[in-house]
Amino acid sequence: MIKEEIIEMAIDAGFPISKQEDPKKLGEFFEFAKMVRDDYSKKHARLWLKRIDDAVKKEREECAKLCDYVYKNIVADDHIKNMAFKIRARGQQ
Repeated sequence: MIKEEIIEMAIDAGFPISKQEDPKKLGEFFEFAKMVRDDYSKKHARLWLKRIDDAVKKEREECAKLCDYVYKNIVADDHIKNMAFKIRARGQQ
């Protein structure tokens, strides 16, 4: 976001500043805006990382369930049973 946009948003929000404000006075304001942006970015990143992690866990469990199904209903091969175990173990690492 550029400084002009930050100033416009601040003015729209009712902050007592103008576009002709002393740059030294706005420096602290821009620093505050940067802190807010960085905090939001970190929270947004954590949210997406959690969503990705949850999706990976769900997919891993579905793959293990498929192995369980094949072992119980199609081929009772210990390699298939072991695959389900290994898939679930990856989630514990």
